[in-house]
Amino acid sequence: MTPAPPANKHRCLILPQVPTQASMVSVNPEQQTLDAPAWQAQRHAVLARLRPIAAERIERHGTKHPVYDFLFEYYSFRAAHVLRWSAGVDVELRDALPADTGWPTWYERTPHGCVLRREQFPEKRLPYLRWAIDYLEQVQQRAPHYGCFGLHEWAMVYRTPERRHQRIPLRLSAEATDRVVDQHRLCCTHYDAYRFFTPDAAPQNRQTLSHATMPQFDQPACIHATMDLYKFAYKLAPFTPSWLLADALELAAAARTVDMRASPYDLRALGLEPICIEMRTGRDEYVLEQKQLVERASPVRRNLLLLYRSITG
Repeated sequence: MTPAPPANKHRCLILPQVPTQASMVSVNPEQQTLDAPAWQAQRHAVLARLRPIAAERIERHGTKHPVYDFLFEYYSFRAAHVLRWSAGVDVELRDALPADTGWPTWYERTPHGCVLRREQFPEKRLPYLRWAIDYLEQVQQRAPHYGCFGLHEWAMVYRTPERRHQRIPLRLSAEATDRVVDQHRLCCTHYDAYRFFTPDAAPQNRQTLSHATMPQFDQPACIHATMDLYKFAYKLAPFTPSWLLADALELAAAARTVDMRASPYDLRALGLEPICIEMRTGRDEYVLEQKQLVERASPVRRNLLLLYRSITG
């Protein structure tokens, strides 16, 4: 491996390594009431979790970051929207005005405060909810597979001079990077990673994937399926409670960090030490990281299912 490149001022996010207290909360399908001290404390605590991730994006003023831009460019929820607090669906906030939330046009006044009612969910989006419930249930029931070793990023630069991150050097030479792919069987299960494989890499994958096959092949140990839980959270905003959005976004940021540490790119200048999956010790480290992410993702996926089912009734 080449010496580390010069340090870059845009370094890695400092993220919780274990589920936060909010992760211990469960979505309650029944109508709830929060008094003013309770919802104010929840709002303060959740925004304190979300601000570091949103601020990292905002404070760069358009400067590119090869790791964390993914959270706001591949995923289409703006940093400013992340900071719009919602208590979630059918949670009445005592002594609150709609303006006390981040989504005032969605909240309606009640005799004692305000609430976001499930009946406000657009009927035209119900087919998406049913698809998402089926998808999340299938992934939840599937056994995790730990044999991919993050090779999807390597397959995206296989036998090509074209790279998504042209300004970031590879850790190995192009020839050595290609050999890593040649020496390991590609077994990616996630279409939205597979579709970026180079033409020479795609036929080497164990399965031919498509968008239609995502419920059939996605599985809990997949780094990208874990990151996508954030997409399932923000797609229901403001009906998603912000504590669940925070759980999903923190998880996605942690998974993205592992994803890129295991990639062929040299990110040491950004404060990210590589997971050298071309070696046995690196593959063992990657599997350990996967298992920790699977454990963190399980309650997030379960709460998303509870939320989606509660809205469909």
